[in-house]
Amino acid sequence: MRSELEVADIFRCHGHAYRSANDGHIGRVERRVMSAIELCRTAALGGHVEACEDCAHTRVVYNSCRNRHCPKCQSATRERWLADRQADLLPVPYFHVVFTVPAEVAEIAFHNKAIVYAILFDAAAATLKTIAADSKHLGGKIGFLAILHTWGQALTHHPHIHCLVPGGALSPDGRWLGCRPNFFLPIRVLSRLFRRLFLERLQAAHSAGQLRFSGGLDSLGDAEAFKAATRQLRRKNWVVYSKPPFGSPEHVLAYLGRYTHRVAIANSRLVSANETSVTFRWRDYRCGNAPKLMSLDPHEFIRRFLMHSLPDGFHRIRHYGFLANGCRRTRIANIRQLLATTKPDPTAATGETTSSFPRFDPTVCPCCGGFLRITATLPRWRSALSPPQPDTS
Repeated sequence: MRSELEVADIFRCHGHAYRSANDGHIGRVERRVMSAIELCRTAALGGHVEACEDCAHTRVVYNSCRNRHCPKCQSATRERWLADRQADLLPVPYFHVVFTVPAEVAEIAFHNKAIVYAILFDAAAATLKTIAADSKHLGGKIGFLAILHTWGQALTHHPHIHCLVPGGALSPDGRWLGCRPNFFLPIRVLSRLFRRLFLERLQAAHSAGQLRFSGGLDSLGDAEAFKAATRQLRRKNWVVYSKPPFGSPEHVLAYLGRYTHRVAIANSRLVSANETSVTFRWRDYRCGNAPKLMSLDPHEFIRRFLMHSLPDGFHRIRHYGFLANGCRRTRIANIRQLLATTKPDPTAATGETTSSFPRFDPTVCPCCGGFLRITATLPRWRSALSPPQPDTS
């Protein structure tokens, strides 16, 4: 019997009241996210019965909602994705670069998610490419993976981009240019260029009439008021930081697993929930990353969770440079050949690492390792009052 508290439990308990209290203020995407999480891995979505061919183990497995915002549906997807990414790893240092925006921009982004999040990706990518191509720095074409997160530890709206970057670049004449040990690109230069490129794109979107404002931001619809606001933003320091390089390809994969398919809050962070509050663990970065507990009204918890719902079709994981999807395999093979001629490495020719990231296999029996065979199917419920019967035909 499951005992761990889940986001789904909170939605099932308080979701109906939240919908009623906020009717007319919940978008189609948010309603679909709520419904998917509430029904995930329940009899309402149907499922099947599995039996092991080698032992007496049987289990009922209900279907997943497969919604990318569901805390339960990301684990298997992440494992498969990371197993595929293992073939892309290079035997070079990897750097983690993070681009964040001021709170004023985050507020604009909340009202214009698709446009401003796309600008955030575009500005961060252009910044890295431009500085890396400068002969004063790397002087070549880099490749990197960019991942959008929109939350802080307290579930507040905090859009930022995590970039995982191999430490080197391809020169215009086809050579591999390694970066300096423990140093990728100058942070101050990255920060200033990122600020300029982002604000230029944001101003262009405003001039094209692509941004919408309401409530306290309604005045920004005026062109002069918006220009005045962007002038203030140019005076702020925009935070860009780079962490030290990783020690091995295995560390890169382990680190990626913490960032790629995350949602606003994992079920493991939930502590308790009742009629009046939801309590969860969080870390206060302003107090030395100290662990703390936060309690929110259930409706406020749901509101904060749903504010991180992404627009339909929006890609939150993107590849750039020599890691772009269209050229990745060819470029990686070329880079491995270049690295093999300059510094022999037993993994450089094949891309294999000393250990492989395990692929998720739902057909393996958890008791004896035998094969699990589907013996019955459970259709979706057509009526909540008449649960389905197993189909053994």
